[in-house]
Amino acid sequence: MKNKKANFDFEKLEVYQRAVDFANIVYEITKNFPKNEQFGIVSQLRRASLSISLNIAEGTGRYNNPERRQFYRMARASIHECVPLLELSFRQDYIDLKQHEKLKQECVELAKMVSGLINSLPTPD
Repeated sequence: MKNKKANFDFEKLEVYQRAVDFANIVYEITKNFPKNEQFGIVSQLRRASLSISLNIAEGTGRYNNPERRQFYRMARASIHECVPLLELSFRQDYIDLKQHEKLKQECVELAKMVSGLINSLPTPD
């Protein structure tokens, strides 16, 4: 986070901060994708990457754990959605191997962190 005060609890979460960083990287790299992909891979990858932090934020704002859990699961699903989009981006030579590996590894780390967030919620008896 760029030296900004965290006004909301979710802004203090490392997983939220990393999700925003991930989306920012996706936005940067997709600027170089072909124009004919603007409404294809670019749009889909940007929406999926942004959805991770959005669902974490929205889940944190919910008043009960089942609703929180559902939004965190949607965040994890959005991470999974990024994986084939990154793979196709690599196969189409829109990103190089180094970018692909770095972004995929970040997906792995984010998925673990979101799973930890899910598992930290108490389950109903």
